[in-house]
Amino acid sequence: MPPEPDAAAPGAAVPDRARPDACPGALRLHPADDGALARVRLPGGLLTVGQALVLADAARELGDGRLEVTSRGNVQLRGLASDCGGELGGRLRAAGLLPSDTHERVRNIVASPGPAAGPADVRAWARELDLALCAAPWATGLSGKFLFALDDGSGDVAALDADVTLIAGPDGAALLRLGRAATVRPVPAGRAVGAALEAARGFLDAQRAAGVRAWHLREVPELLPPGPLPMPVLPGTRPPLGALPGGGLHVGLRFGRASTGQWRSLAHAAEGEIRLTPWRGAVLPGAPAERLAALAAAGLRTRSGTAWDGASACTGLPGCAKSRADVRADAARALDGAPADVGGLPVHWSGCERRCGHPAGRRVDVLATGRGYRVAVDGAPQGRDTAVEVTNEEMAAAVAAARRTTT
Repeated sequence: MPPEPDAAAPGAAVPDRARPDACPGALRLHPADDGALARVRLPGGLLTVGQALVLADAARELGDGRLEVTSRGNVQLRGLASDCGGELGGRLRAAGLLPSDTHERVRNIVASPGPAAGPADVRAWARELDLALCAAPWATGLSGKFLFALDDGSGDVAALDADVTLIAGPDGAALLRLGRAATVRPVPAGRAVGAALEAARGFLDAQRAAGVRAWHLREVPELLPPGPLPMPVLPGTRPPLGALPGGGLHVGLRFGRASTGQWRSLAHAAEGEIRLTPWRGAVLPGAPAERLAALAAAGLRTRSGTAWDGASACTGLPGCAKSRADVRADAARALDGAPADVGGLPVHWSGCERRCGHPAGRRVDVLATGRGYRVAVDGAPQGRDTAVEVTNEEMAAAVAAARRTTT
């Protein structure tokens, strides 16, 4: 989970960014209460089976034996010794997971993970953009939080409100969106990746000219000119869990966490490639439906339509000293006991006011207070106070009611 919160809204006062962000990387480990944490960037969430097994071995031999998929389709290893950076870096380089020591923290690229919805190959975009980022000396000036999103036209990752979003069009061209802008710029076919890179550089150049320092475009949207076209309305639907209509499988991880055994089950079920998703799951292209039973037996989520859909949580205790509760354990009990039709709004549990790892958009906000939880609908109409203070025992019912909110 990110150690710093983002700016709350477009155009909000720019936070104090006088110092570099504290985002961990594969080489710059972040000290946590349960040991050091490493974040391995995986542009487009793309992994070969061999690379996945390297990560599993690293988690077992160097860390706490678990892997975490982040809200950007990256992987975190926890419980590491503070001096294991050299050993971890060597393993990642040998597996092709660390192509640049200087640029490794800026390789934040999410891509639509499902079967292609149009003629554009967003996986090819991800690889091209990653190579271009690593080859650009100026790109090291980007924050470790700066995010590129490559959408195949379905609107699934466009909904993440990334700093720079490319949306594939039906004719092979693309639309470029900056931050949370309501407008887009048309980009000719073959120029998509170059336009995304130019937008990121323009963001850095405009900051220097204005004498400000920001991590995200949404903090200073006025720095770059808006696009000439309105943002199109996109379906915004995520691939369902289970067998995908276009082939392959989509499985989820509870709060994005997997034991090395579960991770190896993913690798064994894959047909050469794994695509980690920003919804803390994995798409296995080409994998047959009959492998779902083994994945479910390993404890992975293989079907939609349960209370776990759209649920996330920060690390909480014991991994984070700032947390007031073991939020993942409390959240799991609430979700396992909830009716299957609870549906509705996404929900995020937080151990403190930083709300690390919370999703974009409207959601149910569940905040540990030390006496229980505060449950509120984030994004409710202005002036409407939805917050209720509840005990641990009352929390599940309050969350289920809040998730059904429609106004």
